Amino acid sequence: MMMEVRFEAGAEGYEHSHPHEQLTYCLKGSFEFRIDGKKIVLRQGETLYIPSGTLHGVTALEEGALLDSFTPLREDLLRRRE
Repeated sequence: MMMEVRFEAGAEGYEHSHPHEQLTYCLKGSFEFRIDGKKIVLRQGETLYIPSGTLHGVTALEEGALLDSFTPLREDLLRRRE
């Protein structure tokens, strides 16, 4: 499952975890990820892997967009769109 997520500068994705593996590609902008207490800056064209069950969150350092890929399918996210 893939989804594009757009952020305004300063927007945050709250810290959470899920049983899915996640691969995030930065389409535009730059982002500061917090992964298990470590800070990582992701810039346009870079990719980040987040293992299953890992606590993570993100802050947009500028306006931007991420392409998130999850396996297995995120049924919880699909239900939110209904």
